[in-house]
Amino acid sequence: MMGPEKEQHWIPKIFKKKTCTTFIVDLTDPGGTLCQCGRPRSAHLSVAVEDAFGAAVVTVWDSDLHTTEKPTDAYGELDFLGAGRKASNFLRLSDRTDPATVYSLVTRTWGFRAPNLVVSVLGGSGGPILQTWLQDLLRSGLVRAAQSTGAWIVTGGLHTGIGRHVGVAVRDHQTASSGGTKVVAMGVAPWGVVRNREALTNPKGSFPARYRWRGDPEDGVQFPLDYNYSAFFLVDDGTHRRLGGENRFRLRFESYIAQQKTGVGGTGIDIPVLLLLIDGDEKMLKRIEDATQAQLPCLLVAGSGGAADCLAEILEDTLAPGSGGGRRGEAGDRIRRFFPKGDPEVLQAQVERIMTRKELLTVYSSEDGPEEFETIVLRALVKACGSSEASAYLDELRLAVVWNRVDIAQSELFRGDIQWRSVHLEASLMDALLNDRHEFVRLLISRGLSLGHFLTPTRLAQLYSAAPPNSLIRSLLDHVSHGSGPKSPALKPSAEPRPPDVEQLLLMLLGEMCAPRYHTWVAGDPHHDLGCRERRHLGGESTCLLSVRAASEHMLDAVLGQTPWSDLFLWALLLNRAQMALYFWEIGSNAVASALGACLLLRVLARLESEAEEAARRKDLAAKFEGLGVDLFGECYRNSEDRAARLLLRRCPFWGDATCFQLAMQADARAFFAQDGVQSLLTQKWWGEMDSTTPIWALVLAFFCPPLIYTDLITFRRPEEEPTQKDLAFDMDGGLNGEGPARPADPTEKISLGVMSQSSRGRCSPRLSRWPQFWGAPVTAFLGNVFSYLLFLLLFARVLLIDFQPTPPGALELLLYFWAFTLLCEEFRQGLGGDWGSLATGGRGPGSSQAPLRHRLHLYLTDTWNQCDLVALAGFLLGVGCRLIPGLYELGRTVFCLDFMVFTLRLLHIFTVNKQLGPKIVIVNKMMKDVFFFLFFLGVWLVAYGVATEGLLRPQDQDLPKILRRVFYRPYLQIFGQIPQEDMDVALMEHVNCSSELGFWARPSGPQAGSCISLYANWLVVLLLVIFLLVANIVLVNLLIAMFSYTFGKVQGNSDLYWKAQRYSLIREFHSRPVLAPPLIIISHVCLLIRGLSNRRARSPASPGNQHFRVHLPKETERELLTWESVRKENFLLARARDKRESDSERLKRTSQKVDTALKQLRQIREYEQRLKGLEQEVQHCSRVLGWVAEALSRSALLPPGGPPPPTHPGPKD
Repeated sequence: MMGPEKEQHWIPKIFKKKTCTTFIVDLTDPGGTLCQCGRPRSAHLSVAVEDAFGAAVVTVWDSDLHTTEKPTDAYGELDFLGAGRKASNFLRLSDRTDPATVYSLVTRTWGFRAPNLVVSVLGGSGGPILQTWLQDLLRSGLVRAAQSTGAWIVTGGLHTGIGRHVGVAVRDHQTASSGGTKVVAMGVAPWGVVRNREALTNPKGSFPARYRWRGDPEDGVQFPLDYNYSAFFLVDDGTHRRLGGENRFRLRFESYIAQQKTGVGGTGIDIPVLLLLIDGDEKMLKRIEDATQAQLPCLLVAGSGGAADCLAEILEDTLAPGSGGGRRGEAGDRIRRFFPKGDPEVLQAQVERIMTRKELLTVYSSEDGPEEFETIVLRALVKACGSSEASAYLDELRLAVVWNRVDIAQSELFRGDIQWRSVHLEASLMDALLNDRHEFVRLLISRGLSLGHFLTPTRLAQLYSAAPPNSLIRSLLDHVSHGSGPKSPALKPSAEPRPPDVEQLLLMLLGEMCAPRYHTWVAGDPHHDLGCRERRHLGGESTCLLSVRAASEHMLDAVLGQTPWSDLFLWALLLNRAQMALYFWEIGSNAVASALGACLLLRVLARLESEAEEAARRKDLAAKFEGLGVDLFGECYRNSEDRAARLLLRRCPFWGDATCFQLAMQADARAFFAQDGVQSLLTQKWWGEMDSTTPIWALVLAFFCPPLIYTDLITFRRPEEEPTQKDLAFDMDGGLNGEGPARPADPTEKISLGVMSQSSRGRCSPRLSRWPQFWGAPVTAFLGNVFSYLLFLLLFARVLLIDFQPTPPGALELLLYFWAFTLLCEEFRQGLGGDWGSLATGGRGPGSSQAPLRHRLHLYLTDTWNQCDLVALAGFLLGVGCRLIPGLYELGRTVFCLDFMVFTLRLLHIFTVNKQLGPKIVIVNKMMKDVFFFLFFLGVWLVAYGVATEGLLRPQDQDLPKILRRVFYRPYLQIFGQIPQEDMDVALMEHVNCSSELGFWARPSGPQAGSCISLYANWLVVLLLVIFLLVANIVLVNLLIAMFSYTFGKVQGNSDLYWKAQRYSLIREFHSRPVLAPPLIIISHVCLLIRGLSNRRARSPASPGNQHFRVHLPKETERELLTWESVRKENFLLARARDKRESDSERLKRTSQKVDTALKQLRQIREYEQRLKGLEQEVQHCSRVLGWVAEALSRSALLPPGGPPPPTHPGPKD
């Protein structure tokens, strides 16, 4: 914070000190040796003493006339000896110094940040003890508010009076608080009353000055500086041992700060300056008068005594009803009561001038509590405005945003008496967004702010610039901007800042299939986007707002709800603004898809995040969005199953035409798949046109005896039970272009749900349509593939065990090769085709092509079972190659044997569809990770034991293969109880010198050459065996059991979620597979190849019917669906708010608020009672005076005798 010595050498050239030039005798000094400046005659220069004539003529000493300015000789850094704190800055300066120069010194040279608020504390009786509630006010109110708002606290800075108490409060608060912003306390003290100031003088500056602040006796005139302050301004007006010399400079300095602005480069609001008066003598009235004349608001602490209580009581009387000229005498009485030594007339005139600006005065009482200090401060600033125009309250509103006090803004600024317009609220909304004040964003938007007019590319660029410099998002944005930099046209110096390339960032994070679409922005034209696509072809950046679209897409945007909410929603997600993102999700459209998309984006960012806490926050927010998606879809499903099904299958243009299924799968939102609505749709997809209650045995019988399809053994759904499939028979991309319904797909391949069945029903009777409905169901395809795979394994086993001979391949072996070839073709279709993965289908907009090849391959390879298939088929091809090469027959047989194991393990994927076996397979998969950790520990212990025992037993053995076998294989078998004692314990051997080496040797039973056992330290071998078995069999095995138990207990509760998510993958896979199973599937592959070649030759797009688990809706239908979803979301949010309102915590909160309101009302009632008692006393006094007057008149001779008697007091009526 403090600048070095070389950066402050210019200070004496700018800042001055004062020296008295005229000796004027102080008449109160009996010796006549003291000047009115406070210094003795001997301390003055000869020039000041020799001018006796001038001194005789002038009787009053004036600082401006009788002093001269010289370069200051006291500045630098101040080190308080024994305080144990960082050095403070200090400067001796003249009281006529320009405050602008001082402010520049503080903010630039000394390095203090510009304040958001300045609180100038006045008053104090100078006593060492302060009331307890005033201590709480300073510590819990003033200092805490200064830390939270970034304020400066300005006091006298001396270790006495209120300055000492403020310093103690600063010390206590910073000691108790962990981290946070340091509280900046500045002292403005008169140079002439600073004790030990000689230690501060050095014409070249002190870096630091060693200051002794304690140990000297108190004299009541000079005081030490307080060590709890960060900076000191020692104001020199030429006086010595005189208080008040700093008042003029302090007022000018505070007035100048009030004209400055906060923020970088002074771009924020005017810095509010508030005077806080605690206690105080009659001199404080002059200080308050000067402050009110300078339009500085003042806060009076009632109950602290002195000037604060005097002004508070007088202000209360002036605000009371019926106040008028009669109150002037009461004000004079109060002044005499509070200041018996002062001049009543002068003080009363000062008070009257202060009350002419009573809108600048606000009272704070002990009943308000220190936690309400910020509220009172902002109320004082708002009260000081005194206008009904909204423009007069803009700074106060932005200050409330900085303080994050939405309750103050609601109670003081949005009461209905201020006419706010949208343009007035935009700056405050920008502050709220940048400072993550989500409650203020809600408040400002609810007050009619137009977000469409507010959000421009320039403001969006400012929002993204709020990302921390070392954060993940900042590094990603910089990486994207550098990557696209060469393609960007150079901006003119006067052009607006370019928003970051968010589209490229989202493409990098989410891939091409689910990243939101942006369009090109042209600097200087933020509200138009004409020619976006042309500029895109020319290499321009795509960084425009989502709400700014091409002209051809405006109507579609109205349907899809792509508004500025979408831009702010993505901004909040990328910058991890949790509450802000939740609010923008509540307001925006595409609620279910947006919740899942947000979950996906946050989890991708969490995986890339290097900071553990930031990654945990992103994961927590992703879990919240996943829960919102689950709960909202559950609400939609309970309202309408049909529309909920459309919602799942509908493509969402905002998320790259991805569906909810695709987003949930990529986000790993297992809880979403576990819902009844999702599983119901998956079950419906699984059974196709058949009823899901059809028994499995009936399905198997019909599969092997197809004529049974036409009997009542197989139940099919009625047409009225299939409302969700009516819209699925049309390609709505074509419908949007006026092309009508899609043509039927080839009957040999299953197409989107209902396409083939609808067209079939149009050509044949319901009974005859059962044939394509039965064979087109995914469950039937699954059953056929299961039987086909089992037959493949049986054929593989038969060939491997019987027919696999060195002779040329036979018929069964050739059939096996052909069968494997069809499996390989199917894997190529899944990996290279457009119908596999969750995001591998569909393109960007109507008639778009399939996903890029690398994306399709990436999605294909991310599936574990696909990796298993590739390993199995690669091994099969390797085995065939070895089989056909002479001399590698045995190697080929070995490869085939291992490959058969891989093909057999592939059966587990088939079993995942079972409700009982599926979750168990998930548990086994999770336990495999524990096995790897166990093998790591076991391998370390096994190698350590094996090498040690082999070295002790057979030091002369040179046979490496046998050594490795005994090092690794023998200890592994010993774990399971196979312990060859006769090969290890020499007590069971014949002690024979069977080795040519020197030493003692033993021969094991059935020895072989070079296997003699050394007798040396054989007892250690037995001991190592015992330890090895103890650790391996007891410690490690039980560790493995414990790990398995923990994993089982952890996964058992969630295994159903894992299984249901995997069930979706299985159903999706067989829904997109051809009807025929291998090896007959080659027919479907040939048909697909022919159709693809014909489409390529005709240059026609692929049939939209080939896109599975996806539906394209017409604009009107999509508009109705989104409207229905929005209504359901509103009901869902209302239900959540109602549940939250009825929770115990909210009830306690409301009860606490009601109790606080009741206490405030009781305080008001108590005040009214006191006023009534005062009025009653005045009435009683008036009645006594009137009685005395009546009695005096009755005894007077002025009244004639026999006059009317005085009226009697009316008694109570019966």
